[in-house]
This record gives sequence, structure tokens and C-alpha cells, in this order.
Amino acid sequence: MSRDIDKPYEGAFTGKTHRFALRVYFEDTDTAGIVYYANYLRFMERARSDMLRCVGVDQRAALERGDGVYAVAEAQIKYRMPAKLDDALVVVSRVVEVRAASCVIHQRVMRGDEILTDAKVTAAFLSPEGRPKRQPREWVEIFERLKGEDE
Repeated sequence: MSRDIDKPYEGAFTGKTHRFALRVYFEDTDTAGIVYYANYLRFMERARSDMLRCVGVDQRAALERGDGVYAVAEAQIKYRMPAKLDDALVVVSRVVEVRAASCVIHQRVMRGDEILTDAKVTAAFLSPEGRPKRQPREWVEIFERLKGEDE
């Protein structure tokens, strides 16, 4: 099997669910080897960005054109179990609601079948001045196709 070892890792979709695998490194943990609570937000941010890239939403181009940018407007998170040093995790993401200027994404950080964190994140599309703005129509159409029932 040939693969490009210098290519960054990309997650993938299974149906309407995006999966993004990662490993817990020493820098992610406290002195007890437990993942610091704020790092789950970083893991979920990476997974959301990868999910958008996978479906053709080019956030960088939109930013450079001055169209706007996504920002987290709200995050509801439940910490259920801790992740530990060297754990193999998967961030499972699913679009559950699409609005004119935002979308809601349900995300879970999993270790095997165990749910470590369960979150709903609202990503708002903002103008360069920081005000809510309608998302590009083609992006809304993509999100509508991805939208699935909350698990």
C-alpha cells in the first residue's frame, strides 16, 4: 500500500457522520496524565475544521476574500470520563441544525465505545466586522445534505 507520509491526516465521513481520529500526547495532559478539560475543545475544533474541509467548505478562501469567518457562539459540553496519555480517540461530528447565519454540530469525543465528552457547538458565520452574516448559500446546501438526527 502506497501512501504519502508527509500528507497531514484527514478524517472521513461514514454516512452523515464525520470521524476524526487523534492520539493523546503528553502536551494534552496534566501532571497526572489526564487530558486537561480545555483540550477537548481543541480536539473538537480540529475535527470541525476537518469536516468542513472534507465537504469543500474553504474557510481560508472566504476569510481572504473578506466574505466572513466561522466563530463558536455557544458550546454546551458534558465531561463524562477522562482521556489519558496515549489514548487513541475519535471525534464524531454530525450537523444537527442549520440556520441562516449558523449551524449546530453535535460532537462526541470517544475512546472505543466510551463517550468521554458530549457537546453541542453552535458555529456562527460572522462578517469581517464581527457581526452575524448569512452563510454562503452553497455552504447551507452542503450542511442541509449532511444534517442528521441527533443521536
